[in-house]
Amino acid sequence: MAVVSEGAVRGASASGIACFRGIPFAAAPEGPLRFRPPAPPAGWDGVRDATAFGTAPPQVPPAPGAAAAWRAGDGLDCLTVNVWTPDLGGAGLPVMVWIYGGGFKHGSAGRPDFDATQLAAAGVVVVTFNYRFGFEGFGHLAGVPDNRGLRDQIAALEWVQRNIGAFGGDPAEVTVFGQSAGAASAALLLASPAARGLFRRAIAQSVPDAFLPTAQAERVTAVLATEAGVAATWEGFAALPPEAILRVQDTPLQGPQAGFSAFGPVIDGELVTGPPWETIRRGAGSEVDLICGFTHDEARWFTTGMDVDALPLLAVADSLRLPVSVVADYRSAHPGSTDAELVTVLLSDALFRMPTTRVAEAHARAGGRTWLYDLTWPSPRLGAGHILDVPLVFGNATSPLATRFLGTPPPADFLTLSENMRAAWTSFATDGDPGWPRFDLANRTTRLWDLPAADVPYPLERSRRIWEGVERGR
Repeated sequence: MAVVSEGAVRGASASGIACFRGIPFAAAPEGPLRFRPPAPPAGWDGVRDATAFGTAPPQVPPAPGAAAAWRAGDGLDCLTVNVWTPDLGGAGLPVMVWIYGGGFKHGSAGRPDFDATQLAAAGVVVVTFNYRFGFEGFGHLAGVPDNRGLRDQIAALEWVQRNIGAFGGDPAEVTVFGQSAGAASAALLLASPAARGLFRRAIAQSVPDAFLPTAQAERVTAVLATEAGVAATWEGFAALPPEAILRVQDTPLQGPQAGFSAFGPVIDGELVTGPPWETIRRGAGSEVDLICGFTHDEARWFTTGMDVDALPLLAVADSLRLPVSVVADYRSAHPGSTDAELVTVLLSDALFRMPTTRVAEAHARAGGRTWLYDLTWPSPRLGAGHILDVPLVFGNATSPLATRFLGTPPPADFLTLSENMRAAWTSFATDGDPGWPRFDLANRTTRLWDLPAADVPYPLERSRRIWEGVERGR
């Protein structure tokens, strides 16, 4: 049992790790709290059962035939945290707080992929939590604060500051780590004054370029309002059940430049003042130690099963809102590569590798302690594709996500590499040293995660030079 600020909770233990699930860190965002910043949770009498994960945020299945994390009728009471601790009666343990990805459109802290038993066994307290996404978390409504999903994340980190001592954790030794949309969130929180002092270290795994100007967010709201037949106001959308919004959420995604999601952090001039590398370059978050990294073949996750040979390189560049000159630059930088091979390189660079590099460069330029990595280990099914780092870091070799990369049984190489990466992540959370040289603008040392690992000069120099001065259109 543990006692948090709202009352007592009872979890369960397995393999020497105590786990508490589904603890509210904010009130249910429903009724008058719908589309509003998170409000404090209500307290309770007696001992609350904390053995089951809370409700997932509203979302559709990630693919046809995939299991649904949320169904109509599940409601909106989704703002809960989960805690794994190796020493419930202890004190001063380092804390790692996970932010899941999912394109600001999918996700749940209750996925088996995020079971933190293995991580906690290394001597850290691990926290995972739900946050709102899609229109619930990032839809723009006049008169309502933007970026409610990020505000949920801040509320969860504030809960950690108040309560993690009850689970043996040290609130002064918090490391935020996240992947994809979670990595973008970690970078934005690092750059935001609203999150200052809530964590000491951050790990951003595959930072995307996924930030919306207010005008674009306004257009998304207008399209959804028309499609749903309501006014583009708080009153109009608050009258709709979540499933009604989910039915029309992809309506704005039309044309070759549509992208995967109509939602993401809105550049509101308050919580988000621009892409995180711009704010970090000016010194925001330089006091926070930072690991950045990407998987070497990020785009393999998205292109597997597609006929890449049928994707003209020029059309791919246009879909990414890149100037035509970039295509010639890639062909010149990679002589002998086919256009099909360059599609994977270009997509990997544009979506994750270059945004992640820019965050690392900005943090190092501002004087922050920075480390960079490139995960190059080729999984049997999807190579070093996007999301491979998640099962490696959590050590869950048989989770649904791991199985997509590894098949069954997992190769022994995976288990060895996973142990090595988990040791680096937990070492960083413990004392700020992941075990490889820091990245700076003089030598750009980068860890290649493979077996064996290697520390080399930045491995994507040709791509980096192409992207100097290149900005994607909005």
